[in-house]
Amino acid sequence: MKKVILKLNDLSCPSCMSKIQKAVSQQPGVKDAVVMFNAGKVKAEVDEKLIAPEKLGGIVNQLGYQVEKIIVKEA
Repeated sequence: MKKVILKLNDLSCPSCMSKIQKAVSQQPGVKDAVVMFNAGKVKAEVDEKLIAPEKLGGIVNQLGYQVEKIIVKEA
């Protein structure tokens, strides 16, 4: 498992937060996804065998939010 942090540019409302959290949480291989509204970040534990961190960034981009940076760390 890896810890993935997606840094967002344009998180503007709490309803956006729940929309992103739901979309990320539903992906196979994602565990414990949390959106931090004030920090503009999405944090998740990810099994890279099932989903690439870049794919999570793409999912968030498809929802209409810009991912500024993807950080991957050992869990």
